[in-house]
Amino acid sequence: MKRLEKDRVYFGIIGCGAIANIHAKAIKSIETAELVAVADVNLDSARNFAQRYQVERYYGDYRELLKDESIDIVNICTPSGLREEIAIDCARAGKHIIAEKPIEVTLERIDRMIEECKKNNVALAGIFNNRYNRNYKIVYETIQKGRFGKLILGDVYVKWYRDKEYYTRSGWRGTWKFDGGGALMNQSIHFIDLLQWYMGPVESVKAYTTQAVHKYIETEDIGVAIVKFKNGALGVIEGSTALYPGLHDRIEIHGENGCVLIENSRIVRWEFKDKEPIDEEIRRSKGLETFELGSSKDPMEIPYELHKREIEDIISSLKEGKTPPIDGNEARKAVEIIIAIYEANRTGQEVKLPL
Repeated sequence: MKRLEKDRVYFGIIGCGAIANIHAKAIKSIETAELVAVADVNLDSARNFAQRYQVERYYGDYRELLKDESIDIVNICTPSGLREEIAIDCARAGKHIIAEKPIEVTLERIDRMIEECKKNNVALAGIFNNRYNRNYKIVYETIQKGRFGKLILGDVYVKWYRDKEYYTRSGWRGTWKFDGGGALMNQSIHFIDLLQWYMGPVESVKAYTTQAVHKYIETEDIGVAIVKFKNGALGVIEGSTALYPGLHDRIEIHGENGCVLIENSRIVRWEFKDKEPIDEEIRRSKGLETFELGSSKDPMEIPYELHKREIEDIISSLKEGKTPPIDGNEARKAVEIIIAIYEANRTGQEVKLPL
């Protein structure tokens, strides 16, 4: 892994759409980081974005950005299905890569990205920023400590709402080619990632998906799956963008010795047979974080703080010559589960992992 050896780290962003704003704010809030160039296939978008964030250099062709030898890390914020070629070009240019979720829309593309980064000695990191929320993180740490005992059930429910304009104004959302899926691949993936992070590898899935409301998109607006984990636990995944007016997302983790329920990033139930001093503090304050992750109706009503924490962690890893915690292989796991769900719906059969 090519090590970052300088104190100040220089970033470029490729793709100047909505999520790029979160990346830009996160980068600019890090004292040792600097955003020096942006690129978008729409030059006006790149120019406006650069002006908004006081970035001197902007391009209509990302390959021009990659010629900038000062850039250490490139954040890929394009539509999901356009990331493979860009990532491969970044790797060949010697740039470390941070890709938004999902890092790509097929396992074959992800595997090629991983291989190319390995070949060129650069890092490929995927954004799963929920892992950097202290409430979600303490659940993981509590599982690792063994307080739950044997894990027996893990569920995620993402009952959100997106209106017609959300899909029609982009031209790529809700398409197989560029979005890679619908409510599961775009919205629920963060929580599916948390579920497998907590519960461990998935053994198999059975599933149904449908277009309940958004008939004009190619992909699902409701997906429901039953999950069997390799440790013997079971689980349920429900993801939707069709449920007006939208409810808080929810994660439930149940073990033989305790359970935790989290709604909209806040811990609403924390119960264990064996008590510890931290339990009352968590119950009283609904966890260790006070901010919410965002509205179920507005996808961009989210803080940049969690992106900042993950990007800082990536920088720290690279300065130590280590692979980032959520590398390409780790970011691949949630995508594999979702693709298995789509295959289970298509065939009507139980689908076993790995695919």
